[in-house]
Amino acid sequence: MSVTNRSMRLLRFAALLLLAWLGGCAAPNPNATDAIPEIRPGILAGYLAPEDRPDDVSLIPPPPAIGSAALAMDEEVSRYTLGLQDTARWTLARQDAELMFPAAARTFACATGFTISAERTPALYRILRRTVADAGLASYPAKQAYQRPRPFLVNGKPICTPDEAEHLRDSGAYPSGHAAIGWAWALILAELVPDRGEAILRRGRAFGLSRVVCNVHWSSDVMMGRVLGAAVVSRLHADPVFRADLESARAEIAALRAAGPAAPDCRLENEALAPPAGEAPWPFSEPVRGN
Repeated sequence: MSVTNRSMRLLRFAALLLLAWLGGCAAPNPNATDAIPEIRPGILAGYLAPEDRPDDVSLIPPPPAIGSAALAMDEEVSRYTLGLQDTARWTLARQDAELMFPAAARTFACATGFTISAERTPALYRILRRTVADAGLASYPAKQAYQRPRPFLVNGKPICTPDEAEHLRDSGAYPSGHAAIGWAWALILAELVPDRGEAILRRGRAFGLSRVVCNVHWSSDVMMGRVLGAAVVSRLHADPVFRADLESARAEIAALRAAGPAAPDCRLENEALAPPAGEAPWPFSEPVRGN
């Protein structure tokens, strides 16, 4: 072997050793998903510390009182949505009940025009996963304070996720954590994709109403869930880690859209969210379109 070839091999070997050493000594990225602890299997810790979450008990009013007009509206909407069982809207509501990833990342695909994924949009994927905890946990104090019975416990009718019945039986209905999460997601995505903002917000609204269709929440639970979701997003904007992820997500979306993402399959969503036939009570009386 010539001296030149031997020297080149030694240099390459030394370079590999140096790269391996640097890789081993590099500080972990605190924004990487695998560096964020899970608070329960599949659920990442949120951005907000417990003391930084909105105080939902002071933010929202108590649930509708017995004999009130608000409770009568809840009951009217519930009667209407019981008639949606075994329709496309019921199927979509069952899909909307899923908060685990990657399935939940497809919720806003038709509204945004692209599918969020850990591979193509890691920062945005991380935002959605972490805000499940932020918005969901923010609803617990009021749930525990009011212990409002869920509709299926009152009317005895099926729910769209029967496997969750026992868990839901012991969890207060007011406000809706799902609606808080979905509205938080919608507000964040509308900020990131403003040209699709109306479609995104319509989908966020429909996501919350899916809980009424599922017979696990009253309409007032969902309305106050949206208020709570908006409060959570307001708090998130004060968090520097969230803001950094938001800017990373903005860049990811721009690159993905420039590359021309594959169009999602929106047939079920379009059928489920078509304007209702016949008279429907508010909030189902207005058209709720998917895109």
